[in-house]
Amino acid sequence: MTDTSNNAAAPSFSAKMFKSIGLLKESPIAIFGLSLILFWVILAILAPVLPLYDPNTPLEPFKFPLDSSAKNDGLYWLGTDHKGRDILSRVIFGAQQVLVWATTATAVAYIVGMFMGVVAGYLGGWWDEAISFISNVLLSFPVIVLYIIIITYLGATGFNIVLAVTFASAPGIMRIVRGLVLDLRTRDYIFAAQTRGESAMYIMLVELLPNARGPLIVDACLRLGYTTITIAMLGYLGLGLPPPDPDWGKMIAETQPLGSFAGHMALVPAIAISSLVLGFNLLADGLREISLRD
Repeated sequence: MTDTSNNAAAPSFSAKMFKSIGLLKESPIAIFGLSLILFWVILAILAPVLPLYDPNTPLEPFKFPLDSSAKNDGLYWLGTDHKGRDILSRVIFGAQQVLVWATTATAVAYIVGMFMGVVAGYLGGWWDEAISFISNVLLSFPVIVLYIIIITYLGATGFNIVLAVTFASAPGIMRIVRGLVLDLRTRDYIFAAQTRGESAMYIMLVELLPNARGPLIVDACLRLGYTTITIAMLGYLGLGLPPPDPDWGKMIAETQPLGSFAGHMALVPAIAISSLVLGFNLLADGLREISLRD
């Protein structure tokens, strides 16, 4: 009986996944959002092999877009900053930093938040009370204050940014997962798994979480956008990734003392941030449409 029920469940999960992928083609919003994301992903992957200047090497300061370079026999397609660094190179290499740390931070926050939520929702009792209390305490802090406290105390590194995002995001993820699990745990397939004698860990990880994936995937796309903004904001405040590696938020902050003369230096990373966040938001909207059709 156990083998039959398990084998019957697997095709159902796979069929839903393939159906969702097929429906993705029917959502122009999702396709456009995914295209924006892939644009930056491809640039980030190809950055080491593209014919770019070193993003941290001073060349010629205050060169405007498409100004030719006598020293390097080339063009500065987006100009250079006040230190003579090529803006195009810094934006593309900055995409590597943003995508790696935003994805890592969101993934870690989801692992922690999903585990907390599924335990609180399925086991209930004092587990639910303790986890909900901890989440409420963390959610009582303004997010920006929580970021500043953690980064200021521990230091501005990629690992500490992941830690800060996890502390700020995991409680919200926990609430979403807990609400989904409270509904799903009353379904017949959960009772069937309990009747088969499956362990609580098996039921939580194999039966509950996969069936809660729809809303979580949409929320994950939105949180990737929020995390991208967070990394840029921390960089703007001087609490982001350590120099000299390019940081989109730090690139904007460096233009403040220069006034309107260096407006293009701030505009380029600002457009980069906006386009990537827009891609995540549009993909989330498209996936939400797909889930409503499913």
